[in-house]
Amino acid sequence: MPRPSKARFPEPVLITATDALASLVERLRAERYVTIDTEFVRERTYWPELCVVQLAGTHEVAIVDAEADGLDLQALAPLLDDPAVTKVFHAARQDLEIFLYKFGRLPAAVFDTQVAAMVAGYGDQVGYDSLVSSLTGAQIDKAHRFSDWSRRPLAPAQITYAAADVTHLRDVYTSLCERLERDGRYEWVAQEMAFLSDPATFRPDPDTLWERLRPRTANRRMLGVLRAIAAWREREAQRVDVPRQRLLKDESLLEIAATAPATPDALAAMRGVSRGFADGRSGVGLLEAIATAQALPEDQLPSAPRKDGPRPSPALVSLLKVLLAAKCEQHDVAPRLLASSEEIDRLATEAEPAIPALAGWRREVFGEDALSLKAGRISLGVDGRRIRLLRTD
Repeated sequence: MPRPSKARFPEPVLITATDALASLVERLRAERYVTIDTEFVRERTYWPELCVVQLAGTHEVAIVDAEADGLDLQALAPLLDDPAVTKVFHAARQDLEIFLYKFGRLPAAVFDTQVAAMVAGYGDQVGYDSLVSSLTGAQIDKAHRFSDWSRRPLAPAQITYAAADVTHLRDVYTSLCERLERDGRYEWVAQEMAFLSDPATFRPDPDTLWERLRPRTANRRMLGVLRAIAAWREREAQRVDVPRQRLLKDESLLEIAATAPATPDALAAMRGVSRGFADGRSGVGLLEAIATAQALPEDQLPSAPRKDGPRPSPALVSLLKVLLAAKCEQHDVAPRLLASSEEIDRLATEAEPAIPALAGWRREVFGEDALSLKAGRISLGVDGRRIRLLRTD
């Protein structure tokens, strides 16, 4: 990847017309990279309501009013689809979800500076403000962070704030690229970006969402009802475009699964269920989902999620965590990026589990030595203030 050059910060331009957006896109497609951010509201809807898209190239910064009358946001698609232009985000997940919803596909050639910062040793999920301050010395004005971006007209101070999110990001990207190039870690970041290029990352399977509720029961019939109504809630929340918790809270789902009401009266008696909900279209759909689950044969019912294998040895887990900390210190990389607590537990109980920590660059940095530690081929010692790996074979 060629090293990007640092840019000056031009005054932002507000884009409210499709032809102006199309012209901007044509110019930005001549760039090697552009920085992108979004502002949206989601408190009252399932799908995010996109309000503003910020874009910065070498010589211009644009604030696209996504809610401007007559503006067709599809004019942005050629830039998002262009694999020759790297799209730079910070903490890209929500932005990418929005573009997937709006365009039906994810942007090509994405670079997430939050992920890159973790690879470069700036800690777990480092915030944008902290990263800007650390790498550029600039301070972000936080006054408009919680603005209502759906209100019009946009205030000049909002436009200035929105522009700062993509102008400073250019210097953040430049600095991170220099560090990644110096340390030979571009490939590490590329492996992480693969996760953000998969649409399944942003589209959970409704039929598996019941597992997140962590039901404390082994009753397969109840679990079957819970699976059905959790999936129904997800699809219904999408249909009526309200947050799933506003449609029906988790605790209400669990109570409904336990009692399996069969009539609107019984449903209306449940905690968090109004009479209007029970008698309306949503209530009818929920009762149908319950009835369908109740009619399933036993062999089609789910079982309680099992915790695989025996409980890990606390001592071995602690030892692996010491190794993890030592490796993170040695390579200056965020611990969460190398191995999660669940992966450490699996390492402690399984011979060679199929986990990210034992694949790719993570195996080279940490996984191989973790297996050697378990096998007794290495031990841990102390050299002054640092942990040392001692070969025993």
